[in-house]
Amino acid sequence: MRIGVIGGGAWGTALAQVAARGGQPVTLWAREPEVVAAINDARENTTFLKGAALSDSIHATGDLADLAYHDALLVVAPAQHVRAVLAAAPVGATPLVLCAKGIEAGTRLLVGEVARAVAPSAPVAVLSGPTFAHEVAAGKPTAVTLACADPGLRDRLAARLASPAFRPYASDDVVGAEIGGAVKNVLAIACGVVEGAGLGQNARAALIARGFAEMTRFGLARGARAETLAGLSGLGDLVLTCSSTSSRNFSLGVGLGQGRSAAELMADRRTVAEGAHTAPVLREAAAAANVDMPVVAAVCDLLGGAAAAAVVERLLARPLRAE
Repeated sequence: MRIGVIGGGAWGTALAQVAARGGQPVTLWAREPEVVAAINDARENTTFLKGAALSDSIHATGDLADLAYHDALLVVAPAQHVRAVLAAAPVGATPLVLCAKGIEAGTRLLVGEVARAVAPSAPVAVLSGPTFAHEVAAGKPTAVTLACADPGLRDRLAARLASPAFRPYASDDVVGAEIGGAVKNVLAIACGVVEGAGLGQNARAALIARGFAEMTRFGLARGARAETLAGLSGLGDLVLTCSSTSSRNFSLGVGLGQGRSAAELMADRRTVAEGAHTAPVLREAAAAANVDMPVVAAVCDLLGGAAAAAVVERLLARPLRAE
């Protein structure tokens, strides 16, 4: 199975490394010419994944046409750019493995829904779970959810991507896998605020638990299954990104908790904190589904410029209720 990867950021590069293990050829499309040159000439993505030695079987390109005639495409472009990239790519009926985590602004569509609208002939799968790119590229072990409605395609993809250090678990709950990945990015910002404001480990643990309750309510309202949200693509990814500065979303929250503005924190970032873009869209989607998500609303307030102390005070002053 010949694999192409759309997106030359840290995660796209790490997945190309996964797909290239054993010397299998992989084509990696990147928007930035310097990324293409560095991968092909120095076998390293010095811009987004510095220090990771890449397989010689990875070929980087800046031309989307080079992704034609592949057996599957891993879509790792930022969620807000997936529509434009897929519209320009030679997709046809090529299976798409969606690895971006977010909800499209304006439409409130999950990435899978965007893919189906742009490429209706292409089968869709979702790959999501606790995966820091630098650890995956280094061959450190993790497990992920690979969700697809077609069990045959899912099994072929799992067999192609699996290794002793990268273990896909099968699911047919595509919506659940997507929602876990999208919501956890927003909750990771909230946990970063707890860290940045010095509110302590008790507060972080409580926030993870209450945030997971919000993820579950929203997921069930959108047709996800509870067991998917409690699995690798939901709770597993949530715990990871709410606990480490290796998470871009968590790091953004740390800065907000320290009193810095979202505009300042995001101005110089070449990498994307997806949660910052997902938060306002998620708040709209939750309101449309009549789902209460106070932590998500608090993150939106922080991103809009509200002071962390005032937002935390409002959360803690909410009426007491049953768990």
